[in-house]
Amino acid sequence: MNKVMSKGTRNWFVAAMVAMLAGGVLVSAFSAAPAEKRKPGLYWTLQTDKGEISCKLYEAEAPVTVRTMVGLAIGKVSFVHPETRQVMRKKFFDGLVFDRVIPGVLIQGGDVLGTGVGHPEGPGFPYKNEIAPSLKFDAPGRLAMANSGPDTNDTHFFITAAAYPSFTGKYTIWGQCENLDVVKAIAGVPRDAGDTPVTPVHIQHAIVERVGPAPADAPEAAGPDTKSN
Repeated sequence: MNKVMSKGTRNWFVAAMVAMLAGGVLVSAFSAAPAEKRKPGLYWTLQTDKGEISCKLYEAEAPVTVRTMVGLAIGKVSFVHPETRQVMRKKFFDGLVFDRVIPGVLIQGGDVLGTGVGHPEGPGFPYKNEIAPSLKFDAPGRLAMANSGPDTNDTHFFITAAAYPSFTGKYTIWGQCENLDVVKAIAGVPRDAGDTPVTPVHIQHAIVERVGPAPADAPEAAGPDTKSN
């Protein structure tokens, strides 16, 4: 059989392809893949020097934590700076660094001083632990609050790079993160004896997004100077 189309056959083939495309019949590799759909809820996305980390927040299980951290991220919760003693209200996490990294365990950030010992003060700080029996450190990607003891939460958070059952019951879990390759990449950067990255890894922006309808008391809609507890 002749493998070369005649001019008439080519014209017919092209016309048929155009008709199928116009009618939506041809769905093949030429079609764009459908956009990935996220489940309804509130999301906290960290744009870092190593890539994005997107976390779905546990609003029902950790309402005080979610409201406080979201309020800080969007600049609606004020705080007293631990060094200057000034009352501030800004997009708190933008520009901060991950001050602690442990390969295969976690990455930690949220310190306004970048040293691991900077603790914001003012109304609403510190605030209580929220330990939900249904949430355990039985999977990587847990978004949790670092603390120095019960009910000492402020702005320090960590994301696990692996399951770590011994953390269960000690730290508030307030979200589940994806993009674990980014978490592991940050956890694996060179660090000093105090687990601080030798070259700083920044949180460029913390973005809060709602997928689906928002409840009447949505954390992202909270007014200025919202009290956490």
